Amino acid sequence: MKKLLALLMAGVFALSLMPGTAAAESAATRIKDIAKVQGVRSNQLMGYGLVVGLNGTGDGNKSTETIQSIVNMLKSFGVVIDQSTLKAKNVAAVVVTATLPPFVREGDTIDITSSSIGDAKSIQGGTLLQTPLRAGNGTVYAVAQGPVSTGGFAAGNGGNTATKNFPTVGTTPNGAIVERSVEDEIGGSGRISLSLREPDFTTAARIANAINSQYGNVAQASNPGRIDITIPAYFRNNVVGFVSTIEELPVMPDNIAKVVVNERTGTIVMGGDVSVDEIAITQGGLSIKVQKNANANQPDPFSYGTTIVTRNTDVDVQEDKASTIVLPATANSQWRCWLRYSPCRRRCWPRQRT
Repeated sequence: MKKLLALLMAGVFALSLMPGTAAAESAATRIKDIAKVQGVRSNQLMGYGLVVGLNGTGDGNKSTETIQSIVNMLKSFGVVIDQSTLKAKNVAAVVVTATLPPFVREGDTIDITSSSIGDAKSIQGGTLLQTPLRAGNGTVYAVAQGPVSTGGFAAGNGGNTATKNFPTVGTTPNGAIVERSVEDEIGGSGRISLSLREPDFTTAARIANAINSQYGNVAQASNPGRIDITIPAYFRNNVVGFVSTIEELPVMPDNIAKVVVNERTGTIVMGGDVSVDEIAITQGGLSIKVQKNANANQPDPFSYGTTIVTRNTDVDVQEDKASTIVLPATANSQWRCWLRYSPCRRRCWPRQRT
């Protein structure tokens, strides 16, 4: 019932959003907080490896990929072993993932995540063997190795187990060494572009105006998510300094009217640009209790009957008196309204915040 109430209230507030209301005067923010330089991005890496040294929590002998990987690894060291006699309970096959940040150089370290792909119970305490990490083009950009630490555990015996979080996923801080850097050239053509994290026509125009007011007519908003900038001649040899000054320029981003509904808690949060028409909300509590009772019926003495069990079901329905609240209409942009439904208190209440 709470979910139904939240959906109904969300519909009422959504219909009450009126265009043309005065926008809430929000604080200015830096350009770097709402936009980024186009081309400066991270790259995803992935590799396949083995985690060894597990205390019997690794892959079983049914994981043929793990057995084959162990055989191939030992063969590379000149060790030949019969695959049928190999046990893999202390080894787990994992997929290693990492993110290569922009502007990293050879020798820098990055964090890695190891995830089991077999039937291992836990990789806690294991050590990841040397694993090449490749990008989508197949080029190796980093090599990972090191101890694996998980945020959970799995323990048990005799069919009874206790598990917390995900013991088959672990991390290794600074576990990979960058072997190849990604060259990110900025401003080589005399131009740079800014990409808005949340594209918006008004915000893009304001960013372009802020840059032009500082450096002349050098910026133009190509679309709601991109601003093209021509680097001034006196900044051609100092692109980093130019980008730094642009990032620090203050801009007033345009925020749309927004209503956020949490169906689990019955909470509605409205932004400052929301205009609310006068509405009335009625909510009543309905509780249904179903109880099953088991009764034993005994046969008469010397009747050679058997005792039978009958089950009776009792249904109890209680409905509380509905409560009603009326919210007045408001167009004040400084009004903040938290509307919360409480099953215990059976009421809603607004609160004004300045």
